Amino acid sequence: MKKIISIFTMVTLLCVLILTGSSYAASLDTIDIQTDKTTIRPGEEVTLTIGFGQDLGAYTFDIAYDNNIFDYIAVEGGTANNTGDKIRTTYYDSTGGSNPRNNMSVTFQAKADITTSNPTEFTITAEGLANPDASVTFDDITTPIVKNVTVEPQYVDYTLKLEHTGDIIKGEEKAMTLSYSSPMGHYYEHARLIAEATTPAGATVQLLANDQSNLEHDIIQSGWGEAQGYKIGGKDVSQILQARGIFSEVGNYSITLKLIDRDNSDQEIAKQTFQYTVVEASTTTQPDNAPPTTPTEPDQEVEEVNPEVMPTKLPKTGKNMYIPIIVILIGAVSSYLYYTKKQ
Repeated sequence: MKKIISIFTMVTLLCVLILTGSSYAASLDTIDIQTDKTTIRPGEEVTLTIGFGQDLGAYTFDIAYDNNIFDYIAVEGGTANNTGDKIRTTYYDSTGGSNPRNNMSVTFQAKADITTSNPTEFTITAEGLANPDASVTFDDITTPIVKNVTVEPQYVDYTLKLEHTGDIIKGEEKAMTLSYSSPMGHYYEHARLIAEATTPAGATVQLLANDQSNLEHDIIQSGWGEAQGYKIGGKDVSQILQARGIFSEVGNYSITLKLIDRDNSDQEIAKQTFQYTVVEASTTTQPDNAPPTTPTEPDQEVEEVNPEVMPTKLPKTGKNMYIPIIVILIGAVSSYLYYTKKQ
């Protein structure tokens, strides 16, 4: 009986070895995930490539993505099924091993309306992995492989302006327009506007503006807005502030505007310096009873007329009556001379 049991056990082991001898499982630890960009602009495409490290004749890869940030475009290296937030790509070499693959790729496009920085990730899992002739199968990849990327706009630096018209008069308020803008400004949670000034010796300058509560602030002394800062950023940022400048003395001044990031040790976001020359009030005025002046064309010559100088020759008008009288006198004189000669 023992002999029969031993024979049965040997036969069973041989069957198991025969059935399993053509295929065995292994760990595929040569997977490599790469993207052609790590920072993607809105509207741009990014391609994720999965390198296998060896030839495979069969595989199924799942690539999960954030569909609030990306749209699926295409896959290369298998048949894709888009579930909305995951691309399942399946490949099987139906030739039995003559057409294996060593990589596959998926292309996504970042949504065009993104205006903020969006760190995100692709996560990859796999199953059904086998070598070209299916003699080796590989363990499923159940722990996701993560690839990080960031989608953010191409930010444009902020532009600062402090504008006015006309001369700046000593001691007089001058209306000024203060502004900062960007067609695509980087986002800051706590930004703040401040100003600095240089003046002639003994002079002072104020840059005044009223807040929504009609409280007056000197931006040079205390900055503008809440001390902890305020949020700025996005598409077509444009902030305009009507201010008033008061310069105490004649001379040359400069005012430097700065946008700072309160969350980053007041690091400068943008900076611009403006130069001003302050003058005395004009003392040249025209009397109230002065006769009005009549402008003349610059190229027009004005002829002066002297009323004491009379014309030396009158102009001819009508017929000349002296000619017949002269002719008659000449005829009479000629007749007289002729008669005298006859006598």
